[in-house]
Amino acid sequence: MSRIAEIQKALASEGADAWLLYDFHKRDPLAYRILGMSAEGMTTRRWFYFIPKQGGPVRIVHPVEKWKLDALPGEKIVYMNWRQLHEVLKKTLSGCKKVAMNYSPLNHIPYVSLVDAGTVELIRSFGVEVISAANLIQTFEAVITEEGHRLHKQAQAKVDGVRRQAFELIEANLKRNERLTEYEVQQFILRRFDEEGITCDGDPPIVGINEHPADPHFCPTPENSHVFKKGDCILIDLWARVNTPEGIYYDITWCGFAGKNPPAKYVEIFDVVVRARRRAVEFIREKFASGTQVHGWEVDAACRKVVEDAGYGKYFVHRTGHSIGREVHGNGVNIDNLETKDERLLLPGLMFSVEPGIYLEGEMAVRTEVDPFILPGGKVEIAGEQQEKLILLDV
Repeated sequence: MSRIAEIQKALASEGADAWLLYDFHKRDPLAYRILGMSAEGMTTRRWFYFIPKQGGPVRIVHPVEKWKLDALPGEKIVYMNWRQLHEVLKKTLSGCKKVAMNYSPLNHIPYVSLVDAGTVELIRSFGVEVISAANLIQTFEAVITEEGHRLHKQAQAKVDGVRRQAFELIEANLKRNERLTEYEVQQFILRRFDEEGITCDGDPPIVGINEHPADPHFCPTPENSHVFKKGDCILIDLWARVNTPEGIYYDITWCGFAGKNPPAKYVEIFDVVVRARRRAVEFIREKFASGTQVHGWEVDAACRKVVEDAGYGKYFVHRTGHSIGREVHGNGVNIDNLETKDERLLLPGLMFSVEPGIYLEGEMAVRTEVDPFILPGGKVEIAGEQQEKLILLDV
């Protein structure tokens, strides 16, 4: 079955008459990936690719780049000026009531809202309702193959090993009273990634002590790094994929303490986020077991309620989780009802993080993270270890 046939089948289930893909100056990388089309070469003129739920596709291109969509099937229409473009689009869309585009109403899902407002206005001017292609995008961009799942597990084994080694390095240096900084541990992790044949694509891991990880995206440098000492609260967030084009990320966060008696508040907030993480996963499993649809925002709400009920809601400052794929922040559903309202469905073949956190500015922070994957039958699988207790370093 060709991808066009698959898309047409999905359009029928979405209630859309067509999917209109569009690009100008390579502003929509998802369009290229969904169509299996190379983004190489100049894109200085607008192109449109129209896929109806029935019938053949239509390629709309400018004579300066009339070859742009030659790799795709369908009738080719070449427009010269903007008036012709409007007429071609109007004729192509005639008979359509609802057309999906890579846009999101109210910008609820900015990750897929890549068509500019003016182009949406143009399509609407033809009497066509524009609906979001968000669910279509995740079906054809974010669903992980069996090979991708295998590569995710391969990355998991390597990343978990490096994570253990990082905590062991901290423990060993503290026992020897040797100087070690957050930045040096980060660089150790990056070296080990390289040795293991895995990559984080340039975004380095987070290694933070005490108040530093209260900035959720703290990045240690030689200038801002703390030196590890006994009594430190430690957070390490690391992510990587096998260094192949089809590699799927594994992304985790673990917390520890340099000693045997962590502060009561640190233990308390860590226990809260562990319970919140468990609740999110349980909620997803309950929904799939009952055959009930579940959206990203609903999982965030279930997870966040645990943190709110414990009195720390205002310190949980980010979404519960993000899509995971060939990028660590992928293009499928996010577990989010805070930063956005992600109304996309959780579907078999999708992977995402669940990573609640509590951030006490100027004091300490905790986060715990796992990567649920929804298997074809609806079972929720989590590769690797799941942290239940703080790592207590023997120093």
